[in-house]
Amino acid sequence: MDRLTNTIRPYAWGSPTAIPGLLGVEPTGEPQAELWMGAHPGAPSRLDRGSGETTLADVIAADPERELGAAAVARFGPRLPFLFKILAAGAPLSLQVHPDLEQARAGYAEEERRGIPADAPHRNYKDPNHKPEMVCAITAFEGLCGFRPPREAAALLDGLKVDSLTPYVDLLGAHPEEAALREMLTAVLTADRAEMARTVAEAAAAAERLGGPYTPYATLAHHFPGDPGVIAAMLLNHVRLQPGEAMFLGAGVPHAYLDGLGVELLANSDNVLRAGLTPKHVDVPELLRIVRFDPGDPALLRPEDGDEEVYDTPIDEFRLSRLALAPGAAPHRLPAGAPQILLCTAGRPTAGELALAPGESVFVPAGESVELSGPGTVFRATVVL
Repeated sequence: MDRLTNTIRPYAWGSPTAIPGLLGVEPTGEPQAELWMGAHPGAPSRLDRGSGETTLADVIAADPERELGAAAVARFGPRLPFLFKILAAGAPLSLQVHPDLEQARAGYAEEERRGIPADAPHRNYKDPNHKPEMVCAITAFEGLCGFRPPREAAALLDGLKVDSLTPYVDLLGAHPEEAALREMLTAVLTADRAEMARTVAEAAAAAERLGGPYTPYATLAHHFPGDPGVIAAMLLNHVRLQPGEAMFLGAGVPHAYLDGLGVELLANSDNVLRAGLTPKHVDVPELLRIVRFDPGDPALLRPEDGDEEVYDTPIDEFRLSRLALAPGAAPHRLPAGAPQILLCTAGRPTAGELALAPGESVFVPAGESVELSGPGTVFRATVVL
């Protein structure tokens, strides 16, 4: 078992205080958006087994079966198939979707064939993998997830009393519902940018005046003035997670994180199709091909009861659970057989002989079992075999 040293990513939307508050350190004054745990090449965790610091990626590459287990290597290949994060949103993230595995493989192959550089700003597919993900709230957490029923979106837009939104409200009355949502999103993202900027400004002023359910959209417009994504966001379910509640985001589901501190667990991919709330490239035709226009309630998760509370998802590349370890309780043994990363978010629990403080994590190779004891809260990331 290895104590991990992890990288904090300073994206502009990050909170300057949430991650330092969890870690118990002084803020730097700069945004601190994500703390990465895993073997992603962008910022692999580091460890030291007695011969100097190296990366978890290099350790796994040197002996995949020892670190990951033969079953995981056979199922997912010689790499850790998930990325574990602490995510601290101090401002809204982009409105986005992720492709499924077949779409990712085809899109990556096509962009490789066309010779689009991997770091090109207009490249959509950085790798041939899908990117399902979930976020579990540490503090109250706010986001957008999946489409509202069109009639609800129409009522929300109509309530702003902005004349230039009337054609969009009318589009949402079409049938079937999937077609209405597709037509509406297409119209918003392909509208004349100057006209849309005026519509967004009027909608933002009305949202600011009305408050209540409109407050999130006034905030979005403050961060992204004139952005079509402000109107597109009103098509989505607004979600508020309480600590311990989670949200799963499958392929094609539009979403955005707005505010709060949480743990995020996702498949090891960088494939993102953006719909707005960003200065980055928006490929409207490809986005519309990937989005699933299925209205309904967001996929909110509450853990299954037990000593180890599991957040059940349909994904094999990752499995998230939470252990609330009471003072003086018997140790909880985690079985061997799969790679796992353990993250402390509260208290001072121990993993084997290693004491953990909030924000600290360890990597447990597949061949090792480990005992956890409290007091404290530990999130466990592993795979499904």
